[in-house]
Amino acid sequence: MSIILLDIGNVLVTVDFMSFCRAVAIDLNAGPEEIFRRYCTGELKEKLETGWIGPLEYFAMIARDLQAKAMPLQEIKQHWQDIFEPLEGAVEAVRLLGEKYSLWIMSDTDPLHFTFLLNNYPLLRGADRYYLSFEHGMMKTSVGVFTHVLDSSGRSADEFVLIDDKAVNCASASQAGIRSIQFQNWPDTLALL
Repeated sequence: MSIILLDIGNVLVTVDFMSFCRAVAIDLNAGPEEIFRRYCTGELKEKLETGWIGPLEYFAMIARDLQAKAMPLQEIKQHWQDIFEPLEGAVEAVRLLGEKYSLWIMSDTDPLHFTFLLNNYPLLRGADRYYLSFEHGMMKTSVGVFTHVLDSSGRSADEFVLIDDKAVNCASASQAGIRSIQFQNWPDTLALL
């Protein structure tokens, strides 16, 4: 093993989609949950994260939603990006991992989230490669995305370890022959390596 495939959300930064939902929902009682259900999970969000829907088209849908406050697309974009916080121990862990391994970012994300994270979280800038769902059109729930990593890199599966917070993504990596660690916290993850 010489390459770590690092997820971003809930591995390097925390993700709070409900803060976005509370910011845009008209009804603060049931509205945030409805906005979450419509735009922060499921098929529509997956289309954004795999590049089938562009961010402006996505925000326009939200702006037209009767459950959402009337606001300019730029304001929706700002709320969409204002959902991240640094994850405790991530900066030091990335530094330690970078001393021993090549670090490749592998994330299910959209172009606006990724650009925002890259600009605001320097720990992402030192990665050797980036495999992003909106660029290659596949989510990590698909074994095919891990086959894509192997084929495009010319490397064998035993050279990789995936660190990801979702069990389903770890299972897909395992089906492609890539070892995975389901992330809980950095001390435990570092100990498992």
